[in-house]
Order: sequence, then C-alpha cells, then structure tokens
Amino acid sequence: MPDDVDPFRAAWPGLPDLASIALVGNAPGTEAAAADAAGHVVRFNNAPGFGGRTGSRVTHLALVNRGGQMREWLADPGFLDRPVVRQAQAFVLPFPMLPEAHNRPEPICFTREALAMLRPLGKPVHVLPEALHGKARRALGARTEGRPNPSTGFLVAFALLTGRPAGAPAIEAYGFGFAGWPGHPWAAERAWFAEACAAGRLRLHLPPTDG
Repeated sequence: MPDDVDPFRAAWPGLPDLASIALVGNAPGTEAAAADAAGHVVRFNNAPGFGGRTGSRVTHLALVNRGGQMREWLADPGFLDRPVVRQAQAFVLPFPMLPEAHNRPEPICFTREALAMLRPLGKPVHVLPEALHGKARRALGARTEGRPNPSTGFLVAFALLTGRPAGAPAIEAYGFGFAGWPGHPWAAERAWFAEACAAGRLRLHLPPTDG
C-alpha cells in the first residue's frame, strides 16, 4: 500500500500491522482511561481530560491545521509545553497543504506554520494527503448528499483503517459524539463507524451523553 493511503506508517514507520490502537475523541463526558492499555493511543487537538478521565498516554496527536484553532495555537508561546504535545511521539495534520495562491486573501491553511512550530520537537509530522481525502469523501458520499466535508476525527479513523490488514485487532474508539460544527456530515460519519463496527474492524465506546 503506497504511503499516500497509508499515512500512519509514514508518520511513524514502526507502527506494526497488528498493533493495538485506541482512538480518543473529544466528545463531552468521555471516560477513556482504558485507552492507556493500547499499544498506540491517538488523540486530537486540545485532548480534554488528558492526564485524568481520558487516560494519560498519547503516541499520535492529530492537530487541525486549518482555521482559527491552529491560528490560536500558533499565537500561544506555551503550546509546545502542553503535556499532550510534549508526550506525543508523532503528529498528524489532517488537511493537505493549500497552495499559496489558494490561501488568499484571508488564510485558512496554516500547515507551513504548524510544521515550523513543531519542528523543534524533532518528532515525525505527517500531513494526510489529498488522495486519502478523496477516498474519505467518496466513502461518505454514499451516505449523504452533496460533497461531504469530513471531520478530523473521521479522517484519522479512516486513515487508520485504510490498508489495515485482516486479522488486526479492532480499533478501540472512545469519545465520538458525532456532533459539532454543522458543516460536517455527522449522520454519514456515524453510519460509517457503525459499518466498521459491524465488520469487526472497530469498537465504538459511546460517551454517556450520546447513549
């Protein structure tokens, strides 16, 4: 499987095919301390509850690299000292880098700046490629209308399952509430997760507020 659809090997070449993986989302009320038992723990953005109710391990940290959240991090001189950032062994930026000409007049893509900010940590950083985005949009397109705009959580989950071999342990997913910014196709993403669960590729532990 080429790297452009196998991003976690590119981000961290030592990730074994049969690795146990916990994926910890940020839905309110998430209890995910059990995630610490996985060989690899993937978290997102500000990782609320890290060091407490959602566990204290992280191997990959996905950081949204478009929009105001990344702009806020870039302006925070203490961002690199956050515990979840310091403890991460690799970073994933879920959106491909926009060409400069497409990032004007008001920039929305901060990939270059994010790479420069993370570089002093000396850890792998991988940007999910447009090829994987195309696959993700097609997967959601069968479950919704129009051109879907996948969420960061969906993109990372999709990346993890793409190319993962048969017989690999199911990914343990915590803290996915399928709600938030209205521009994401939450119902279609929930349906995709349900199909992955039915196929035995993923186990979804819903937060209390979602059950």
